[in-house]
Amino acid sequence: MPRLELEQPSHEIILVRTPHERQQCYDVRIEVFHHEQKFPLETEIDEPGDKATHFLLRLTPSLTPIGTIRASRSDYAGTTTKRQSYYYKLSRLAVLKEYRRYQFGRALVQRLHDWVAQDAIAPRATQQQQGDDDDERQSNFAAPVPPASHVVEIISHSQIPVKGFYAKFGYEPEGPEFDEDGDPHQKMVFRMPVGISVDKNTVAGN
Repeated sequence: MPRLELEQPSHEIILVRTPHERQQCYDVRIEVFHHEQKFPLETEIDEPGDKATHFLLRLTPSLTPIGTIRASRSDYAGTTTKRQSYYYKLSRLAVLKEYRRYQFGRALVQRLHDWVAQDAIAPRATQQQQGDDDDERQSNFAAPVPPASHVVEIISHSQIPVKGFYAKFGYEPEGPEFDEDGDPHQKMVFRMPVGISVDKNTVAGN
C-alpha cells in the first residue's frame, strides 16, 4: 500500500543572506548531525571565508528554523575531459527529526536544483567585481557566459542509508564507498540539464 503524504505545515525556504540566518542553519545542522547522529561538532561550523550558498527552511508565520541545505560551486581539480570546468556540490541537508515525515528533504533538494538551474546560466562576475560581498552568494572565480543550454554536475556525498533518496532525483553512484567524518559515504552524481525550456503541459501529461 502506498504511503500517504501528510499535508506540510505552512513554511518557506529562503536564501540565507544574514549572519543570523546562517547561524540558524548551523543550529539545525548541529542538532541533526552532532546531537542526533554524533558527528564531530567542528564539522558543522563552516570556515569564515566560506562562499557556499545556504538555504533555510522555516515554519510560517513563526519563522522557526527546521531544515537547511548547502550548495557550493567549485572547479574540477587538474585537467578534465568534462565539457564544464566546474561542478556544484549538495551538502549538509538536514531536517529536524519531528518534521521529516512531511518530506521536507525533497523540497530542500528541489530548491537547490532550482537555484543551480539559475546560477549555471548566469554571467559570472570577476573576483574584482565581486570583492568580499558575501550577501550576493555568487561564485568566486571568473568564467565566461555559459551556453544557453548545457548539463552541469551536482555531486553529493551521501550517507549509505539515504542513497535511495538521492537516486529518486536522478543521482547515480560513482566510485567506491569511502569514509567521511568517520562514517561510510557514497559519491552520488546528478547530471542536470540547464537552460532548457520544458513544456509543463507535457510533463504533467507524463
